[in-house]
Amino acid sequence: MLTGTTVGLRARYEDDIPILVAELYNDVVNGSRAEGSPWRPIRPSARDPRLITDESKEDVVAFSVVSLADDALIGSANLWGIDTHNRFAHLGLGLIPSARGSGYGTDVVAVLCRYGFVVRGLNRLQIETLADNHAMLRAAERNGFVREGVLRRSAWVLGEFMDEVVLGMLQEEWMRRS
Repeated sequence: MLTGTTVGLRARYEDDIPILVAELYNDVVNGSRAEGSPWRPIRPSARDPRLITDESKEDVVAFSVVSLADDALIGSANLWGIDTHNRFAHLGLGLIPSARGSGYGTDVVAVLCRYGFVVRGLNRLQIETLADNHAMLRAAERNGFVREGVLRRSAWVLGEFMDEVVLGMLQEEWMRRS
């Protein structure tokens, strides 16, 4: 398990899936905002590829996020679109509603950066998030991510087009902060 100050990132367990489905994926608003495709309901026992870890895939590393205080499952996190040639990846996370607003997101981003830059040897990490996702923007910027641009009206979310913010960080920038 990778640990931060308040969170641990560990392998996804089969028992995590029903909780993640109920708390993250079956919420229409959260699901619509987090995914690049239309929301759809998922059975807790479904073999949804967004939740099932496929260790044979080299371009995605999925984690379950737990609170270090009590080992409770509080969300999911991942590095995706991992490009080993260009040493680049995207990162993302989702926290269950009861875990939001407690600073966990900032710690998850920090641990994902350490994983990406130190463990994987990546050169660049990137985040794309909706422009009104202030919690993710704060978590990214507190960890040193730089806003690189806005993709205007690039996301269709619940009946409207929304802007997305692109943030990036280079390994050398992260090393200076560590």
